[in-house]
This record gives sequence, structure tokens and C-alpha cells, in this order.
Amino acid sequence: MTRAKATAVGFIAVLLWALLALFTVGSAPTPPLMLNALCFTIGGTLGVVWAIATGEWRALRSIPLKVYLFGSLSLFGYHALYFSALRLAPAAEAGLIAYLWPLLIVLMSGLLPGERLRAGHLFGACLGFLGAALIIGGGGLGFNPTHLPGYGLALACAFTWSSYSVLSRRLGDIPTVSVVVFCLATAVLSTLLHIALEDTVWPADMLTWVSVFALGLGPVGLAFYVWDVGVKRGDIQLLGTASYAAPLLSTLALVGAGFAEPTIHLGAAALLITGGAVLATRASLKSG
Repeated sequence: MTRAKATAVGFIAVLLWALLALFTVGSAPTPPLMLNALCFTIGGTLGVVWAIATGEWRALRSIPLKVYLFGSLSLFGYHALYFSALRLAPAAEAGLIAYLWPLLIVLMSGLLPGERLRAGHLFGACLGFLGAALIIGGGGLGFNPTHLPGYGLALACAFTWSSYSVLSRRLGDIPTVSVVVFCLATAVLSTLLHIALEDTVWPADMLTWVSVFALGLGPVGLAFYVWDVGVKRGDIQLLGTASYAAPLLSTLALVGAGFAEPTIHLGAAALLITGGAVLATRASLKSG
């Protein structure tokens, strides 16, 4: 697979993550950790079917245990930190801090062998972050010192996902089928945490179940498999910057579904994120 094709495959994850908010709204009132357990069970099962159909499951036996631990704890840790951060701090501020991960990917990728961080990558990622700030904050953010624990967890969340994405490239030629185990292990850990901390509330109607299955098949399923291909074989700097399209596309999806209203901040964010992606693309072309 060529670098350009792997990058395109990785971008599918960004498109799928753009539907995360829409389907999450539709899955209410399912508790967060229970929702996580259900979705990763669906995503892991999807991977099992694919692994058996293609014969890729045979490769699972040759993957080192440390890789399974790294991937499983990363997927579980990211979501546990994210949910905890949003409970201890306002969603807008915590969400914005958590969305530092694309910028961190761009910065950290400069440490990878064979990668060169150009000014266009950095400026593009910064523009994308400003665009995300406009969307998430809606034009107004007020950071309160009393919410520092939540902010700290959100920052840890950003470092967890960016580290997972960048370090995946350093693990060697680990097949993407390993993500099947990551998802199933995350489902088990989420189930245990749900039992310990939450009340069980099953989806009440067909629309809620459809939203849960859609989450498990897409944003919390297929997305992790294609992201693995992208960060391991594609242009990780371009993917990092392009990831800021997720909150933009997510907001557009909510607007289209009638859950949000179009605003001037959305238009400005679109210009910033698009401009950032153009800068990063130009920088990548120069690197090639």
C-alpha cells in the first residue's frame, strides 16, 4: 500500500469520528461506560468476523503481549480519561483541551525516523486548533481554576491518544488485526468499570439501539482499524492536521440533523480548518 493510499484510508477514521456526536446524542440515556462497553463489543466483533474471513486471525498468535497491553490500555485509557474529564469540568473547556491531540501528533511525529516537521505542518495544526476552539467553545470559553482536576484529565487524554497514534509507528510491522484484541479488551475493562460505577440503563427503543450499533460499527469500530493503517503507513503529520475536520464535520452533521444551529463561528472555523489542511498538504508535498 502506498503512503498516499494509507493516508486516505486513515482519513476515513476522521470522517467516521465526525458522526460520533450525532450517534451519541441518539444513544441517550445509555450511561457513558456502558455505551463504551457496547460499542467496543460491536467493533471488536466486527474485527473478529473480518479476521476470520480473511485468515488474518492467524497473525494474532505472533503479536507480542506488550503490544496488546499497549493498545488495549491506550484505547481504554483515552475513553476513561475523556469521560472522567467531562464529569469534572465543563464539556466545552475539557473537550477543547482533549482536542489538543491532533496538534500533539504533528509535534511528536517530528521525532519519528524518516519524518520531517515543516513550518506548514505546525502552522496548519495551529490553525486547525483555533478552528476547533471556535466550534467547541462557541465563541466563549471561561476556564475556572476549580475545574483543574478535569482539565488535567483532559490533557492526559490528549497525550494518551497522540502517544498511541505516534508510538504505533514505532512498534514495528504489527498487523492491523491486533486492533481486534484492543477493542475486545477495552470492552471488558469498560464493562467492569460500568458495573462498579454506573447504573445499568439499556437502550429503550429501536432508534436508540440503531444509534448504538452505528457507533459500534463506525466511530467506535471501523474507525480504529483504518486509523491504525493511516498512522503506521501514511502521512501522520497530514493526518494529524486533517483530524481537525472531525469537530467541523461533526457540527455540520448535528446542524443537518436539526440538533444544532448554524452560526458565524461555524463559518469562521471552517475557513481556519480548511486553511490549516491546505498548509499541511503543501508542506507534505514539499517533503515528498
